Amino acid sequence: MGMDRRKFIKVAGFSTLVGLGGKSAFELLFPGELEAAFQAKPEALKGKRWAMVVDMKKMDEATARKCVEACHKVHNVPNLDNPINPKDKVSSEEKVRWEIKWIWTEHYHNAFPGTEYEHMVEKVAHLPFPLLCNHCDNPPCVRVCPTQATYRRPDGIVMMDMHRCIGCRFCMAGCPFSARSFNWRDPRPFVKEVFQEYPTREPGVVEKCTFCEERLAKGQLPACVVASNGALIFGDLTDAKSKVREALKEKFTIRRKPFLGTNPQVYYIV
Repeated sequence: MGMDRRKFIKVAGFSTLVGLGGKSAFELLFPGELEAAFQAKPEALKGKRWAMVVDMKKMDEATARKCVEACHKVHNVPNLDNPINPKDKVSSEEKVRWEIKWIWTEHYHNAFPGTEYEHMVEKVAHLPFPLLCNHCDNPPCVRVCPTQATYRRPDGIVMMDMHRCIGCRFCMAGCPFSARSFNWRDPRPFVKEVFQEYPTREPGVVEKCTFCEERLAKGQLPACVVASNGALIFGDLTDAKSKVREALKEKFTIRRKPFLGTNPQVYYIV
């Protein structure tokens, strides 16, 4: 009864920490423990400006499908066509609205609207162009996010913090590439086999491609790049000897909607 307010808050906070972790407050954070958790591992891939080149001369339906499957598997992206519980089946209309995609494919006229020309080679017009977040130098999604749940890292990767996302979908409205998806319902019943190294999501948050930043931190290339058999090239634009710089130096490339001024960093060799 004689406990003052300051002491009560101190004791309450201590008790909460113990309840959360089953440890004392002193055991939760050893000196240097927090810094070590955020320190890049020695094997991490390092770059000042990550970018991707898609070589459409090596891309076909089968390769594109492998890229999509590899990405979605390691990021626990739900598959509405394959629910765990039959009761979770969705209609075709719901699928269009609820579909979650980090990488997907479109034909040229959908991927590059307004750039078609009369005598375009028919083969090019019907190629399966893999589409993903362009990790723009000037990303409008970052500017419109009210909580900074989406932000741009110094190495150019546009990230999505799903813990800070409030589901306002401003970023989806701001993205001119439709590279973001919203979880209208719980996605977990549609993940057949959970990949334990990446978290699953809850309803009400936005998600998208992150250039596999969690794999880069472990010294691994993005999953889609590994699965592409050379059709996807990934590297540091500031490194003159990187594979992306070599590809851009030797081949003509195009980008999606460059006239908007976002400066997308996914390039396509056609």
